[in-house]
This record gives sequence, structure tokens and C-alpha cells, in this order.
Amino acid sequence: MASFRNGPVEIAYLDEGEGEPIVLIHGFASTKEINWVTPGWVAALTAAGRRAIALDNRGHGASSKLYDPLDYDRAVMADDVRALLDHLGLARADVMGYSMGARIAANLTIARPDRVRAVILGGVGKRLVEGRGLPEPIARALEAPSLAEVSDPQAIMFRRFAEQTGSDRRALAACLRGGGRALSRAEVAGIKVPVLIAVGTKDTIAGSPHELAALIAGARVLEIPERDHMFAVGDRIYRDGVLKFLEDRS
Repeated sequence: MASFRNGPVEIAYLDEGEGEPIVLIHGFASTKEINWVTPGWVAALTAAGRRAIALDNRGHGASSKLYDPLDYDRAVMADDVRALLDHLGLARADVMGYSMGARIAANLTIARPDRVRAVILGGVGKRLVEGRGLPEPIARALEAPSLAEVSDPQAIMFRRFAEQTGSDRRALAACLRGGGRALSRAEVAGIKVPVLIAVGTKDTIAGSPHELAALIAGARVLEIPERDHMFAVGDRIYRDGVLKFLEDRS
């Protein structure tokens, strides 16, 4: 497994294919394999002649586990992506994030627009500018001694997912609490690169993709039919829509 260090934090990543690079940023409690390899994203992108680069966010997968919420501000996590581009000698790349990964991608695009050619925000809509992300009961569910002590349905879903992936639940709880502020409408409106916002039509977590797109000049919306937050990421309509967006951008 390839890795590099951004200061004291070791970040694991994969780098496959040749052609124009796209960096893939996974969602909360996931990994590069779960979010991008298993659903076929890496295979589809490389088959389309692109270089697919995916990292394990800090606190996830094979990357460093940290337990201070301050280490997980999304702007800090965005700097891990910047450091990955530096490590690979890439001046610019397309960037796609899903859910938490979309928040990280948006932070990167705002902070370093010179490094991002186009950005795909998956699994996030208006909530990018409203609220901090996932609620505190999910963090408490991750820290609970057992699943039997969790009653909130959404918290149960994330606790089960964390157990299935063998995640460090204490690190995930710190990551959730350290998510940082919502982006302002002015910050989001300042994004000038091509933007695609992709959200499942049954997603109750993301918020309206159309209301977010209305804040960003030229942003496109891709609705993923009959998919909720957990299952939209592997949908073929999502993949095909992203490949077309990237082709159009080129």
C-alpha cells in the first residue's frame, strides 16, 4: 500500500491508470476501497483513460488514527489532499468527493482553486451551507459499548457500517465532532471551476442539490433515481453522469 506523510499524519492512497488525474475522496466511516474500488469507480475511470487516485482520509482505512476532534476540521483534511497532489507532483486534478468527502473537496476548491480543474460533489446538497454535517448522536453511538445501547435509527446505521468495515470507532467519533463549520454561501458562490452535484432522489441526509447548485454559477445537478445516501455511490447512473461531465469538461 502506497503512503506519504503530511506532517505527522500518514495517508494511505492508491494510484491506478494513466491519463488526466482525478482524486477520489471517500465519505465518513468508509475507505478508498469501499467507496471507490468495490463499486467499480476505479475500474470505470481507468477504462475511460483516466488516472484514478484515491486516499484513505485521516482516521479511516490504513491512514493514521487521531483522537482529537481538532485534527479533523474539514479544511485540515482538505490539506491532506493538497499534500497528496504535491507528493505525486500534480499541479492540478479533477476532484470527486462523496458525503464528507464532498465537504473536503469543497474546502479544497475554495482554499486552493489553482489545484482543482473541476469538482464533483456527491451525496451533499444544501446541507453544505447549513449545519455541521452528521449529528452528535452518531458520535455517541460509535462510542457506545454495544449496538444494543443505540436507539436512533440513523445512528444504528452508521454504527453497523463502522463495525462492518472494522473501523476505529473512537477515531470516527472524533472525526465527526471535528467536522467544522458549514461553508458560507459567499464561499460556495466563489467557486469558479466546473461543478457537478450528484445526490440520490431518496437521500434524506444531503439536502437539496438544486438549492446548492443555485449558489454556484454554472453548476450542474445529477439526480440519482431511487437511491438513498448509502446506496447512491455505487449507482451506474452516477458513474455514467460523472464520466460524461468529465468528458464535457475536457
